[in-house]
Amino acid sequence: MHAATAPAPRRPDARILAVGSDGRTRTVPRTALPDLLRPGDLLVANDAATIPASLRGIHRGTGATVEVRLAGRRSLAFDDVRGFTAVLFGAGDHRTPTELRPLPPLVAPGDALDLGPLRATVLEVLGHPRLLRLRFEGPAAQVWDGIARHGRPIQYAYVPEPLALWDVWTRIAAHPVAFEAPSAGFLLDWELLGHLAGRGIGFATLTHAAGLSSTGDPALDARLPLDEAYFIPEATARAVAAAQRVVAVGTTVTRALEHAGGRSGHGLATQRIGPGTRLRAVDAILTGVHAPGESHFALLRAFARDPVLEGMNATLEREGFRSHEFGEAVLLYRS
Repeated sequence: MHAATAPAPRRPDARILAVGSDGRTRTVPRTALPDLLRPGDLLVANDAATIPASLRGIHRGTGATVEVRLAGRRSLAFDDVRGFTAVLFGAGDHRTPTELRPLPPLVAPGDALDLGPLRATVLEVLGHPRLLRLRFEGPAAQVWDGIARHGRPIQYAYVPEPLALWDVWTRIAAHPVAFEAPSAGFLLDWELLGHLAGRGIGFATLTHAAGLSSTGDPALDARLPLDEAYFIPEATARAVAAAQRVVAVGTTVTRALEHAGGRSGHGLATQRIGPGTRLRAVDAILTGVHAPGESHFALLRAFARDPVLEGMNATLEREGFRSHEFGEAVLLYRS
């Protein structure tokens, strides 16, 4: 495996590695996804659009340069935009790997951060010196305006050129609530969805505020994923109940469907999915190429035993699959 280094998520030569419930693998082009499914299956994708959640500024107490990466909020409501969970970084930018970034100054409740046009106060340090609960000053519309004007998409060192906001939006992006791209959805486009419909394969969406995938700190990464808000429409809940098999497009969809237990409405996914999880709603996952040790990979252990995943990784390595959010994909059926 090697990292995809450019935002070209819909390239025509992208591949999918299908891993059956028996562990057998098959590599197909992205456009052959309908051949891997059958009539009566339902594909569920995350329609969240990605906000520019990286905000640079100054810690007012020390004058130190910092980067704040917004990572979560308690709901998806438009007006509920003053309070965020966030991860604090020191000076530098995405060109430096997160694990090599200098540490930020130590902060305490009451500290102020000047983030371009935005002013934020630290309300709480959440059990780690870089994990904070912040509150922005001003009305909701002013906060949204400041994020839109001053923020940048969160990105990592393996993509060297700065990302534009449209680089991190899927074709089905709708509600601006994700902090990082729900990147499994990059494999989809409207032509492919038309082919799926022609085969009798259903398609539905939900909205899940996808959070951070990495912080560069092992202790903090061990706490990922953080709590993430979601909304499941009634029509999607009905489609899930009626489907022969449910295929989640990405880890965020899996978290939302499993947390909701088939119910529609708003919720906050607080659970961790892993080898001890008994899946109730999802039969397969279409996801990016993740490495062992990552929080996304830990979720895959709910679908298959470690020997199957080890065989999957060996195939991905041997065939040179591209990893990370602009890479290729795996379709993993539940064992």
